[in-house]
Amino acid sequence: MRNYLIAPSILSADFARLGADVSAVLDAGADMVHFDVMDNHYVPNLTAGPLVCQALREFGIRAPIDVHLMVKPVDSIIPAFAKAGATYITFHPEASHDVGRTLQLIRDHGCKTGLVFSPSIPLGIANQFMDELDMILIMSVNPGFGGQDFIPHTLDKVREARSFIDSRSRHIRLEIDGGVKTDNIRAIAQAGADTFVAGSAIFSSDSYKKTIENFRAEISRAQ
Repeated sequence: MRNYLIAPSILSADFARLGADVSAVLDAGADMVHFDVMDNHYVPNLTAGPLVCQALREFGIRAPIDVHLMVKPVDSIIPAFAKAGATYITFHPEASHDVGRTLQLIRDHGCKTGLVFSPSIPLGIANQFMDELDMILIMSVNPGFGGQDFIPHTLDKVREARSFIDSRSRHIRLEIDGGVKTDNIRAIAQAGADTFVAGSAIFSSDSYKKTIENFRAEISRAQ
């Protein structure tokens, strides 16, 4: 049986009280913290950098922090996020000059590695690096903004990625990010995802705990 993880995206959290809000969502049953990094260059938005990640650690956040880099180039910022306390560092292959070198850089700095695939980017390159990956992240919206609607055809890419992973003997997490809600998380789990990023669906809800419980109930029905 797969170990399913819920990873709320702080993109939708209350930044005026970020530490407390992240603590609250973890206390409500979340497993990881998803940290979206946008540079107003690779994607048309600007979000938080390593200092915010470090601040969460200094506040007392001990859960894994899953840093999704939507920046170009990526190599120069990786050491700073590793030092700031990142657990996973994932990036888009088209944003790297040398994917293999970037993966090695992440590993050299003590973090787990991952590749991210936008809806329009094929998975082919992942097959070249499966032995170097700890995570594959499938974007189910176009990167750059929170609160977008789930793109249904990305489920085919989740199934393809699951096939890639299952053909290997090592454990690689399969994460989905974008438009994840109670009414579609079961189908996403059935397609093969085991890690679910959700921003507004959790942080804009009346009860973090109830929303996460509903997510887990739907996931259990997928098995």
